[in-house]
This record gives sequence, structure tokens and C-alpha cells, in this order.
Amino acid sequence: MSVETLQDVIPETAKDLRLNISSMLRQTELNEQQVWGTVVSCAIATRSKTVQEHLLPEAKTKLSAEAYAAAESVAAIMGMNNIFYRFSHLTTNEKYRSMPARLRMNGLRGHGIAQKDVELWSLAVSAINGCAVCVDSHEKVLRENEVSEESIMASVRIAAVLNGLATVLA
Repeated sequence: MSVETLQDVIPETAKDLRLNISSMLRQTELNEQQVWGTVVSCAIATRSKTVQEHLLPEAKTKLSAEAYAAAESVAAIMGMNNIFYRFSHLTTNEKYRSMPARLRMNGLRGHGIAQKDVELWSLAVSAINGCAVCVDSHEKVLRENEVSEESIMASVRIAAVLNGLATVLA
């Protein structure tokens, strides 16, 4: 399956998403690994089997095995982290913010690909999962590493389109 086959199943009521999916894959602000790694991590984060079935096989042809595995790890770890940190942000009990997470997050390091790519993917998944603490943290790290705001927005744009597709295809 592919982007084209995904476009075929998008209903007419969501034609803007059909158009957006093509343009999101051609954003000049991101390189191919950044685009397709964001697609993998966000497709998984949407929990949409339809989105995953259409996009993940194509992503495997665009990414190295290491990059694909790192993108999968990002989706898993950020799924955990976003819940944990969102809880500590939403509760009014200040004590939780000072307590250690005690969660393993080694999959965000040691994968052999550019750390800024992992940070972009983490930011995009955090946007899908609605974790303000994680969005803010990853955005700051990206800017500290001289990733442009345009590149950051391009990654979030992918997250937005995939989340919209998951919603309409549910």
C-alpha cells in the first residue's frame, strides 16, 4: 500500500486532507529521513490501522532499518512519556513535578541516527498526544540545535494531517 492508495480511501468530505497528504511529503524544510520518520512515528501514534497499513510499508522503502526502528521507538516511548508528563502538568499537586519519572527512555538515544531527527519525531508525536510539557521541551531542544522554526512546523504539519486522517477514517 502507499500514499496513493490511502488517498483513494479518503472520503470526499475530507478532500482537503487528501490534498494535504501529498504536499506534506514534499516539504522542503525537511529531508527524506525527517519526513518519513515523522510519518512512521505519527502514524503509530494515531492508532489508526488504516493509516498505518497504507503508509508504513512505503516508509520502510524510504528509511534505513535503523531510522525506521528509531521512529517506532519514538512512538512507543513518547506514548508513555506523554501520559506521564501530561499528568504531572495537569494535576494541581506540585509534589508530582519534583518526583523522578523512573521510566526507561533509552530508545530515544543510541539508535545511530541524527538526534535532531528523533527530537522532531518526538515533538510531532507529543503534539498528537497533547502533552504541552513534552512539546515545549522538544521544541526548545530543537531550536538549541539550530533546527529552524519552519522545519519544526513542517514536522507538526505532518502530525496534524495524519491525525486528521485517522479521525476521518475511524
